[in-house]
Amino acid sequence: MPRIFGKTRFIIAQMEDFLDKISEGAMGFELGIISYLRDCCSDQNCEQKLQQLIEVKRRSQELRRLIGIELYTEMLIPDTRGDVLSLLQDLYSLIDNCEDSFQELLIEKPQIPDIYKQDFIDLTKAVVKSVETIILAARFYFRDPIRARDYTSQVSFYETEADTIRLRLKQKIFESDLPLEQKMHLRDSIDFIDEIADNAEEVSEWLAIYAIKRAD
Repeated sequence: MPRIFGKTRFIIAQMEDFLDKISEGAMGFELGIISYLRDCCSDQNCEQKLQQLIEVKRRSQELRRLIGIELYTEMLIPDTRGDVLSLLQDLYSLIDNCEDSFQELLIEKPQIPDIYKQDFIDLTKAVVKSVETIILAARFYFRDPIRARDYTSQVSFYETEADTIRLRLKQKIFESDLPLEQKMHLRDSIDFIDEIADNAEEVSEWLAIYAIKRAD
């Protein structure tokens, strides 16, 4: 029995490390976007930030895989094992989204007029806040599933905020005198960023279900 308890504590510590990496990836995404928008990020520095994000993603994937192996080989938390593994995969998909979005930005290099840069920053911050909130909910899922549900509901708030900024920014752009091609390019960049908040909300809906099952 002490060995089982020890293994359980070890797994929980690994899960915390995993969540830390997802949070680190979200913060790295935000810093990368802001640097790009403020023109203080050279191609070399942007590539460095991308590689840092890729490394965080790689480490997250490694932790997710190790946790899954431990859960099955040690027969830990059998009642909720499937939910935990699904949750880890869902959370991993968020850092995958962050990396994809930032990489697309660096590949396409949209020319963003200064007048819209603060809106892009506001959108990015709202998106990252939705990810940070779902991470907080996930932490409580393992400690206090009832409280986890409180935080999952907050994710929708930040997703709605991101949607509001997205629509307002698009309206500004398409009412401007910019060439249509540039408008379309900016629209796609906006959607790439906003999609992360949409996915975070979807993860929060599943996490709310997992929390209800675990609390019963």
